[in-house]
Amino acid sequence: MTKGPRNIHLTNIMRYRFPIAAIASILHRISGLIIFLLIPFVLWLLRSSLASPQEFLLVQDFMGSLWVSVLVWVVASATFYHLLAGIKHLIMDMGHLEEKTTGRVASIVVLLLGIAGAILMGVWVLC
Repeated sequence: MTKGPRNIHLTNIMRYRFPIAAIASILHRISGLIIFLLIPFVLWLLRSSLASPQEFLLVQDFMGSLWVSVLVWVVASATFYHLLAGIKHLIMDMGHLEEKTTGRVASIVVLLLGIAGAILMGVWVLC
């Protein structure tokens, strides 16, 4: 008897153990979505801060809000992680890090650097 492909049902998704490379890949897609969705917010902040000195002061006051600081941290962290994972994918496209063990190690490195970057950006933006 041959074993066919195994499907993951939504009822079992929380019990399924994804490989670390799959987690890194899913987070790369999620970070891209976050960046895409928050681009209007970032562009609005940039446009407003460059419009006039009065607008700059308004944006500066607006940035004092905890929610705005958290949104800036989320965008910065997502961008940093997306950059790291994108570089990893480009290296893989060149034929490196494609084996199971090297891909796993590269995914762990990307995840750890992404976490470290998010912590450092959180300190920088929120403090």
